[in-house]
Amino acid sequence: MFTLPTTAARSARALASLLILAFVAACAAPPEAPVAPPPEQFVDGYGPIEDDGYLLPGVPSQYLVEPNRRFVVLYTGDVGPDTIEIDPYAKFLYYVNGDGTAIRYPIAVGREGKSLRGNAVIGRKAHWPGWQPTANMLRSEPEVYGPFRNGIPGGLRSPLGARALYLYRNGRDSYYRIHGTNDLGSIGNSGSAGCIRMFNHDIIDLYDRVASGTRVVIRTEADSLRLEGADYSPRGVELPPKIVSPEELLGPAAVAADHPAFDANGDPIPFDEDAQATTG
Repeated sequence: MFTLPTTAARSARALASLLILAFVAACAAPPEAPVAPPPEQFVDGYGPIEDDGYLLPGVPSQYLVEPNRRFVVLYTGDVGPDTIEIDPYAKFLYYVNGDGTAIRYPIAVGREGKSLRGNAVIGRKAHWPGWQPTANMLRSEPEVYGPFRNGIPGGLRSPLGARALYLYRNGRDSYYRIHGTNDLGSIGNSGSAGCIRMFNHDIIDLYDRVASGTRVVIRTEADSLRLEGADYSPRGVELPPKIVSPEELLGPAAVAADHPAFDANGDPIPFDEDAQATTG
């Protein structure tokens, strides 16, 4: 005959179950401590650096897939040593050495840079330069440049990056620049704005090699195809315009009060920069 277990039997059975669970838990492996991800491995020459008091982050390797990094190459072009040669079609800038080689840097070419032709010289050099849109940029795209009409002082957020080389013709500023950029994905492509952009690490490297008065030569489309071949000329894609608000570029706190380009109401105030009509 079937009988229900007594209260004592049920209690004994429950206690036995608890003891079994405790034994299993004691025999189980302890939980593994979280493993920190390995530190990012940067391409040589593109790791984090401290520069003029700024901590410049490294360039992630996905932006440096060959040929989008600095190389010493055999030079096959037509200009002499200690000259900068810009190929706006293949998106390369060469600094020509005297031993038959050149340092080849990848670049981005903005809308202003596409109209760059002929020759120029470096008329001025600047560390961590400030930036201000030109009158033409304000007229053509007020929705993009209007909020920055009074400029952005130099620093990590400046569109001119860590360095700028100002191109002159006949002793006068041409308003074309070779400069750094924070827009890493633009390198190797055609940007919506700006002149000749380089990774900040590359413009620092080039800046230290060249002097004021260095000659700058712009390749023609025919010369680009002749020297680079169809694999590289033309190279890259046309990027869509980017509309960035002051809050995105400078941060809400800076716009609200602390940034010297804006007053407490978030309105621009005059920007005191040596050459205000610079091109980004």
